[in-house]
Parts: sequence; structure tokens; C-alpha cells
Amino acid sequence: MKKILLLPVTTLFLFISCRNREQNLTADVEIPVSVQELKPGSIKEFVNTTGTAFPKGEIELKSKIPASYFLEKNPQTGRLWQLGDRVKAGVLIVRLEDQEYVNSVKMETNQLNLELMESELKKQESLYEKGGVTMRELKTAGINYENAKTAVVTSKLQLEKMKIIAPIDGVIVDLPYHTQGTQIEAGLTMVKIMDYRTMYMDVQLPEKYISVIKPGQPVLLTNYTIPEDTIIGNVTQLSPAINADTRTFKGTISIDNRDFLLRPGMFVKADIVTSRKDSVIVIPKNIILSRQKGKTVFIVDRGVAAERIIETGLENISDAEVTRGLAKNERVVISGYETLSNRSKVKIIK
Repeated sequence: MKKILLLPVTTLFLFISCRNREQNLTADVEIPVSVQELKPGSIKEFVNTTGTAFPKGEIELKSKIPASYFLEKNPQTGRLWQLGDRVKAGVLIVRLEDQEYVNSVKMETNQLNLELMESELKKQESLYEKGGVTMRELKTAGINYENAKTAVVTSKLQLEKMKIIAPIDGVIVDLPYHTQGTQIEAGLTMVKIMDYRTMYMDVQLPEKYISVIKPGQPVLLTNYTIPEDTIIGNVTQLSPAINADTRTFKGTISIDNRDFLLRPGMFVKADIVTSRKDSVIVIPKNIILSRQKGKTVFIVDRGVAAERIIETGLENISDAEVTRGLAKNERVVISGYETLSNRSKVKIIK
């Protein structure tokens, strides 16, 4: 015969009572959470890449003749030109002086000769109309006049070699030092100017995006030196060919750098916007939980957490579009969701 062990009634009652109290205490615990009320928003989907920013305009000006060197003053500051100064096209940066060179150009002589040849041509034209000279004589006067004009133009071009003038708007990025009045040789760098209001960068893009990325798509650009600013660019060119070694294709991005936030040679992070949706429900991507039943989040309704199965659309590194499972004005848990279970009591702290 089997023996049955019976617990005393008092002991059994105490055990059940304690267990019920523990369950009631657990059920009454309110888990602190932070929530976000769902409002229609926008979301962009990106292709991320990096590259080096280069200026659209860049020019290095060199001396074309041996002469005495004189650095001019910046008319905006009243001091000699310096690195970092902004220049306008046509402004004089360096003046070169050499009287012997000026004499050899014969500008005044050529100008006087031009005036003489012009007067002679007009005289021959008048005589030709009256039958006083032949066509040959008239044409000879015309040739002499044109030769005199060419000599004057050539003299002007030669004298222009004595001026180092900015041909573009930009910023002085190199200005080798020479003592005022010192003799310099031909071929020395006088100044280097860059126009980086508009910049460009070449990027290598993964093969899988060749049908996704298109010319004209906007690009958001950032650099660690300007963490609070985002610069706008756009895709301008795309190669149709895939590099067999890297499995990438080449693209070019134009950058609107009108505020000069980027500097030539900077390493830039670029987010190419491939898709965008407005007036949709967007939630932080990190609050989405992966369950066997699918993607879920927690919402709060009347102090109780409810787990919702959702479906997502566009995604980027931080956010996700919710296409199904959530509605406008619902409150989704964005902090404290790690310890929640369905029907948990919660206390909203933010």
C-alpha cells in the first residue's frame, strides 16, 4: 500500500497566501518608460559613401619674366595680400618692375606708329575715291595699319606679364614669400588661388546600387569638423561600367559650399538620398524588437504596455517607416522597453 504524505492544513494555507502576495506585488510594479506620440513625419533612405572634396576652380600663377617683385595690398583690408584672403577676378596681387623690359616692349613707339598708319589709311581711302591712288596702294596702307594694330596688342600683352592678376574669384591658398623689391626669375610661383564655393568629389559605389542611384539625386554631406552642419550636394555623373576588381562603379557629386564650410582636401561622408516619403509614421529604428512572430514595438494605453506587431517600409540608419501596426497619436515606448512584457503596468517618466 502506498503512503500518502499530507501537509498540515496550516502550512499549505501559508504557502498559497505567500505566493499570491508575491504575484500581486509583481503585478502592481510600474515599470518606468519614456514615450513618443506618433505624428506624421518624413523619412529618407540613403546610400552611404565617402570621398575627398576638391575645388571646382584652381589656378597657379607664375612669373613670366625676370623682374623686381612687389606684393600689392588687399583693397578690402589695406594690408598686403595674405593666405586665406578672398580675391575677385581682375584684382592685382603682385606687380613686377623692370624698366629695361618696358623699354624693349616699345609701347609708346608702337602706339604712335598705329596713329600714323591710321591717318595714312584714311588719306589713301580719300585719294582712292577720287582716283588719286591705285587699289594696290590702298591695300598696302591697310596692311600697314593692321600690322601696327598687331604691334600695339602684342606690346600690351607683353606689359601684362608685369602684373599678376587673379583670373577667377577665389581664396589665396599659396603665396610664396619674396622680399619687396627683390629680383625674381621667370617661372616662379607667385600665388595659387582656389574657388571652392562649388566643390566636387569622386566616389566609388557598390555594384548593387547601380539601378538605384540616379543623376540629380540630392546628397547630404558632413565632416567631423562641422558636426552641426549638413551641406547639400547632388549626383552629377555616374559611370555605366563596373570595376571588375572592386565591384564598384564611379560617381561624381557636386557640392554647394557657398558658406565655405568645407575646405579643399577634406574627407567627407555623403548620404545619397535614393527615396523619400512625407506624412508617414516614423519611429526610431532601435526600439523595434525581433520576435518569432515578427517585428514588434510597445505602445502605452491607460498605463499598460501593449506589444504590437508592425510592418516597416523605408529605413535608414536611425529611423524606420511603419506601414502597418501603428496609428497616429498613439504613444510608442522609446525607452525602458527592454524589460517590458505584454500587459505590463508602466509609469511614464517623459
